[in-house]
Amino acid sequence: MAAQKKPAVDAVLVGFGWTGAIMGMELTAAGLKVLALERGEPRNTHPDFDYPRNTDELSYGIRGQLFQNLARETVTVRHTPGDVAVPYRQLGSFLPGDGVGGAGVHWNGHQWRVLPDDLRLRSRTIERYGSRFIPAGMQLQDWGVSYEELEPHFDEFEKVCGTSGKAGNLRGQIQQGGNPFEGARSNDYPLPPLASVNSALVFEKAARELGYHPFPQAAANASRPYTNPHGAQLGPCNFCGFCERFGCYNYAKASPQTTLLPTLMQRPNFELRTRSHVLRVNLAADGRRATGVTYIDAQGNEVEQPAELVVLCAYQLHNVRLLLLSGIGQRYDPATGKGVVGRNYAYQLGGGASLFFDKTQPMNPFVGAGASGSVIDDFDGDNFDHGALGFIGGASINCINTGGRPIQQTRLPAGTPAWGAGWKKALKDNYLYTASVGSQGSVMAYRDNYLDLDPTYKDVHGQPLLRMTFDWKDNDLAMTKFIVGKIEGIARAMGPREYTIALKKPGDHYDLRAYQSTHNTGGAPMGTDPSTSAVNRYLQSWDVPNVFVMGASAFPQNFGYNPTGTVGALAYWSARAIRERYLKQPGALA
Repeated sequence: MAAQKKPAVDAVLVGFGWTGAIMGMELTAAGLKVLALERGEPRNTHPDFDYPRNTDELSYGIRGQLFQNLARETVTVRHTPGDVAVPYRQLGSFLPGDGVGGAGVHWNGHQWRVLPDDLRLRSRTIERYGSRFIPAGMQLQDWGVSYEELEPHFDEFEKVCGTSGKAGNLRGQIQQGGNPFEGARSNDYPLPPLASVNSALVFEKAARELGYHPFPQAAANASRPYTNPHGAQLGPCNFCGFCERFGCYNYAKASPQTTLLPTLMQRPNFELRTRSHVLRVNLAADGRRATGVTYIDAQGNEVEQPAELVVLCAYQLHNVRLLLLSGIGQRYDPATGKGVVGRNYAYQLGGGASLFFDKTQPMNPFVGAGASGSVIDDFDGDNFDHGALGFIGGASINCINTGGRPIQQTRLPAGTPAWGAGWKKALKDNYLYTASVGSQGSVMAYRDNYLDLDPTYKDVHGQPLLRMTFDWKDNDLAMTKFIVGKIEGIARAMGPREYTIALKKPGDHYDLRAYQSTHNTGGAPMGTDPSTSAVNRYLQSWDVPNVFVMGASAFPQNFGYNPTGTVGALAYWSARAIRERYLKQPGALA
């Protein structure tokens, strides 16, 4: 049966999470008729996240009600190009979102700006350490955009989110109590930091005594009532402990639903179609222009949607897969190092410590928020001298108390029985007195860590699954060994009764089974050289100029932070280029 054909629109957005909502706001404000296609369910704060239904750990934390259904589509994973990839069938390592709001619904709210030097990591490394410092097979790249160019867009996204925090570098002046390593910002955060829980206070004291520079984690969890520039109202966070994996019933955590959709959904030139799974971007005969997309609608019909502009706003993995399925850009070949789509897949590597205090130091872990805590940045990026250390990159180190949910967030000392009376007694004795210190470590891009289409496995629509080839490298393991050494020093200084360390060691391989982070990056890297980047500095496809690709798929390598703040800033940066340049003269912007 031939595909149904819908009336043309000016712009079609594929995916409707953070970047889809941002692009919807920006392009409708420019007068375009905009259609968003979201393959998942419609969701809003009310009624979907109403209390008490959202505090159901079994439904959301364990069964993943807000996550991608892996029975319909997943990825296959292997460690090296010579291995056979197998499907990711049970949610563990990362948790792609599904439905309106995407992963922007279930994130914790850690909101970061990328370090200025991370945007020019290759240049910075060569300037400071020489080109020989870069290991063979590591594909460091500059992003092609500067911190100064992105700064107004970081500021805009923070105001939209009602971010709570403390500036560390305000217009070039270092501010007491903030992050002294951050790039200069034009304004302080719109809200003061969240209140500090006890574990953060103990961490902060220990870190200061060791000569470090602790500061409150910037949080997209409102510390006060707030009205954002679009008139959306956020309530103050009540530290319920149900941020990660959950929607926010209190309108306190920034998400597309709480910050942008109340305005966007009222605009007459915007339309959202849910349960609409995009199969491919359609191209003209010469392959140089997109004519729209083809998708499967809620009734199972194949639909052709013509559009003048196509913006991929899905999750990182899905953006890359859609480029590959559509034949946009040259596929990456690790054997030759040529090609750009699928190149530079990266992730993050963390380590940490679980701390157990005596009864004079209650931590009350049930009082928490997604981003309530304290952080140090002394060992992130190139904030410290790597010359004698032999690795590139670093990590932010944090003491964040996201909550004390009984199934997933219980910590027990080493040697505790796995079940029975001994397990119950240990849980009773330790629950109120636990804390953790963790890290988010950068992972560089390597020639043989990449994404392509699996030759064997297909999704429910008969299309090849995305195949991930990825493993930890010596640089990653050396970095995390160094970082965990710093974590252990802080843990000891915090004065626990005992503590345990979690650390990847030489010879360890990437393991899908345990949750690590939903911070997958790369696969469609940005840059200024079309031989090493899939999109230019404005996130525009080099090969098909009326296709733009949002999100963390554009990161040339990964850094030691959550990606969302940078993803949001890049979306505003790209939207500005579309509005001020592309719409006036469609074509290549770089």
